Amino acid sequence: YTDEPTSPHLVLPRIKAQLYFGHATNDRSMPQEAIEKFDRALAAWGGKYESEVYEGAFHGWTTSDAPVYNEPQAERAFTKLTELFAGTLK
Repeated sequence: YTDEPTSPHLVLPRIKAQLYFGHATNDRSMPQEAIEKFDRALAAWGGKYESEVYEGAFHGWTTSDAPVYNEPQAERAFTKLTELFAGTLK
């Protein structure tokens, strides 16, 4: 999320899919302020979505060979995504 005219959140009105966003804690590429603005944009969009911060998980936490790998949070993220796929692909 940015205030630039090229920010990806601006395509939300064209999206019909259910969306899921798992954010890292203290992520320089998506700071808390940006997450809050993004969550407001998602709410205004009105589609089906979930957006959450993975406490204790830092950018790259789902990659098993990354120095910030967080196995419990990575497993939780994997479960969330498989649930989304299972519900969507029925």
